[in-house]
Amino acid sequence: MFIEKLEAAQEKNNSLVCVGLDPNAEKIKAMGLGLDDWLMSIVDATAPHACAFKPQIAYFAAMQAEDELIDIIAYIHDQYPELPVILDAKRGDIGTTAAQYAIEAFDRYQADAVTVNPYMGGDTLLPYSQRADKGVVVLCKTSNAGSGELQNLTLDNGRTLFEQVAVNANNDWNSNNNLMLVVGATYPEELRQIRSLAGDMPFLIPGIGAQGGDVQATLNAGLRTDGKGLVISSSRGIIYAGEQLNDFAEKAQMAAHTLQNTINQYR
Repeated sequence: MFIEKLEAAQEKNNSLVCVGLDPNAEKIKAMGLGLDDWLMSIVDATAPHACAFKPQIAYFAAMQAEDELIDIIAYIHDQYPELPVILDAKRGDIGTTAAQYAIEAFDRYQADAVTVNPYMGGDTLLPYSQRADKGVVVLCKTSNAGSGELQNLTLDNGRTLFEQVAVNANNDWNSNNNLMLVVGATYPEELRQIRSLAGDMPFLIPGIGAQGGDVQATLNAGLRTDGKGLVISSSRGIIYAGEQLNDFAEKAQMAAHTLQNTINQYR
């Protein structure tokens, strides 16, 4: 089961860090590396400090590198089988199409979990969540500056839209106990509200690092009493900590280790 695998990895590595894999073709080419070599070097350098990896499908698709995405997920499963892979795809469509997206994420790419958009309703999440061994990571309150344009709208029942997503996820959509919520570190007060509505459900937390989210505020707002419940994602702040061929992996390792230690200092 995905949640159990994730929490076992957090325990084993004493880490809440999720390393985002967002390959930039120009930066990798400038170092004289092939994409596979760069990805494997980043994974090898950061795996001891991580609880998960999160490849963003758009970066691979833009480079026509879907085969390399398959390769790196297979590499992680082979070399670091304890670490789950969350495919960041943010899919959201009607049930029949969602079923194809689930096949794409879980069968074609062999991801352990996938990010999804609940905007079209809970029935569109079923093709993912019915795969009880897989994880479904539902957008709730995203980290971008414009997220409040829709997510903070007040509904007739007095809740905001993001609060209603949290309630529905916790009460109606999580029959297989394999859901997580995406909650941005850039909104710690909203994170606190969501924790109060979503019980012990784990959260994927973007927005630390390049987007300016604060680690201590995030942990204070969202951490469970067992010291878990958060998966704190950093992409650019780790994988591009160094951009020279002779030290990019070492600097990525140092950045992942620093984030791991910073988180552990406060939890």
